[in-house]
Amino acid sequence: MKKPLLILTGPTAVGKTALSIRAAKAFGGEIISADSMQVYQYMDIGSAKVTKEEMAGIPHHLIDVLLPEESFHVVKFQRMAKEAMNGIYERGHLPILTGGTGFYIQALLYDIDFTENDADAGYREKLEKLAEERGAGYLHQMLRERDAQAAEDIHENNIKRVIRALEFFEKTGKPISEHNQAEREKESPYQFAYVVLFRDRTELYKRIDRRVDKMMEEGLLDEVRQLKNMGYTRDMVSMQGLGYKELLAYLDGETTLSEAVRILKRDTRHFAKRQLTWFKRERQTDWISMDDRSEEAILSEIEAIMRKRMITPGRTDGRA
Repeated sequence: MKKPLLILTGPTAVGKTALSIRAAKAFGGEIISADSMQVYQYMDIGSAKVTKEEMAGIPHHLIDVLLPEESFHVVKFQRMAKEAMNGIYERGHLPILTGGTGFYIQALLYDIDFTENDADAGYREKLEKLAEERGAGYLHQMLRERDAQAAEDIHENNIKRVIRALEFFEKTGKPISEHNQAEREKESPYQFAYVVLFRDRTELYKRIDRRVDKMMEEGLLDEVRQLKNMGYTRDMVSMQGLGYKELLAYLDGETTLSEAVRILKRDTRHFAKRQLTWFKRERQTDWISMDDRSEEAILSEIEAIMRKRMITPGRTDGRA
C-alpha cells in the first residue's frame, strides 16, 4: 500500500507556514520544507524562514542545513527529502511537504528521474561564458528558440536550469520540457493530497508588500550586508534569491534603497503569479481559499480532502 503524503503549497505570502504547523499538530505530522532558500544558514529574514518559536515543537526538515556557498538543486532536494520522509514514516508520522517551489514538489511527488547530464563539459563552459559576457537574457533567448515551453517554465535569472535545459537539447536533440512532461505523467508512488492555498489576487499582493516592509523593519538590509561581508557574492545561487540580489545592487551602489525595495516588491508579485501558473498545471490538486476564513475551517477542509484521497489523519499506513 502506498505511503501517505500531504502537500500544502501556494504562492509566497499566502500563509503556508502557520497553517502547516497547525496541520502537523492536528494530523500527527512533521514538516519538510520545499523551499529553495530556507535550506541556507544565515539567510533568515529574506527567506521568511520559520523561527524556532513558530515551529512550536513540530520537527522541520531541510531548513538551515547548507551554507550559502553550497549548491542546492532539485536532485539534491529530492534525495534529502526522501531521506527525511523515511525517518518520518519510521516514527509513525505523516510527512507534510510545505513550500512554494513547485518544481521541487513535482520532483518528489512523481519521483522524477534526473539522470545525470553527461553533456560535454566544454559546451557547459561555453554557455557559462556566454551568460557572463552577454547576460542571462541572451542565454534564455537561446533556450526559447530551442524549447519555448522550458523558457516559459524557467526564469531567465535561473542560469543553472537554463544551462541544463540547453545541455539536454544539445545532448538528445529533444526539448527537456517533453522529458519533464513524460516524467510528470508517471503515477506517484505516494497516496497524496495536494492542497494549493490561495487568496484574492489584490489581497495577496497587499500581503506581499506588507511582508517586504516587515522584512526591512526586521533588518533584511543588515542580513544582506553581513552576507556580503562574509564573502558571499551575486554569482552564487543562494544570493540570487529574492531580497538578496536587489539589496546587493543597493550595497554595490547600483541603485537607491527605495528603488531596490520597489523592485523587490514588484518581482515578488511576479514570482507569486508564476507560482500560481505552475500549480494550475499540476494534476490532482485541491484548491482552498484562505480569504476571510478561520484556520479551523481550513483545517477541516484539508481533513476532508485527505479522507477523499484515502489518507486517514493521524495514521501513516493509509488505512481507515
